Amino acid sequence: MRTANPALNDKTFTGLAHATDANAMTIQGTVNKTALLLLLVLFSSSWTWNLYFSAGDPAVVMPWVFGGLISGFIVALITVFKKQWAILTAPLYSLLEGLALGGISAIFEARFPGIVIQAVGLTFGTLFCLLMAYKSGMIKVTENFKLGIVAATGAIALFYVASLLLGMFGISIPFIHGSGIIGIGFSLFVVTIAALNLVLDFDFIENGAARGVPQYMEWYAAFGLIVTLVWLYIEILRLLSKLRSR
Repeated sequence: MRTANPALNDKTFTGLAHATDANAMTIQGTVNKTALLLLLVLFSSSWTWNLYFSAGDPAVVMPWVFGGLISGFIVALITVFKKQWAILTAPLYSLLEGLALGGISAIFEARFPGIVIQAVGLTFGTLFCLLMAYKSGMIKVTENFKLGIVAATGAIALFYVASLLLGMFGISIPFIHGSGIIGIGFSLFVVTIAALNLVLDFDFIENGAARGVPQYMEWYAAFGLIVTLVWLYIEILRLLSKLRSR
C-alpha cells in the first residue's frame, strides 16, 4: 500500500500487532472519529472567524493563523512518529488547524463575499463524489496510479518549499500565483492531486481495517484524512480566489 499523504504512507501499519475483533480498527470507527475531528476544526475556526469580523483587521488574527499553522505542523509530526498518541494529538491538531483556517477563511471572505461557502461545498462535494467513485469501482487504485499521485504530490511539496525559500529573499515565481491562465491552470492541477489523495486514503484505511490493526489507529487514520481535507480546502479556496480576481 502507498499513499502520498505523509500521515498515511506505506509504513504506517508496519510492526503493528493484530488486534482482537473487539479492539480492532474499523471503517465505521474511522468515519465517526473523522466527523468528530471535523467538528473540532469547525469549533476553533469559528472563533478566529468571529474575531476577524469583530475587529475588521487582519493583523488581529494573523498571530492565531501563524500560531495554528506552526503548532499544528509540530503536532502533526509528533502524531506521525507516535501513532499511539493520536487519540490526544489528532483532536489537538484539528483545533490548531481550525484556528488557522478560520482566520484565513475570514480574510478571503472579506475580499470575496460568498467564497468560503463555495469552497466548503466543493471540498465536501469532492469528498463524497470520490468516495462513491471509489466504492463503486469506477476508480481503480492500481500501483501505477499510486506512484503517479505520490510523485505529483512530492513535486508540489518541493515547489511550495522552494517558493517559500525564494520569498524570504524577495524572489517571486512569476505567473503561478497570479490570476492568469497559468496560475489558474496550476491551481486546478494542485486541486486535482489533492483530491486524488483522498482516493489513496480511502484505499489505505480500507486495507488497514482488513488487517485488524489496533483500534487507536482509527484516530490516526482520521487524522490523516483531516490533513488531506485541510489541504484540499485551502487549494480550492486559492483557486476560487484566482477565478474571482479575473
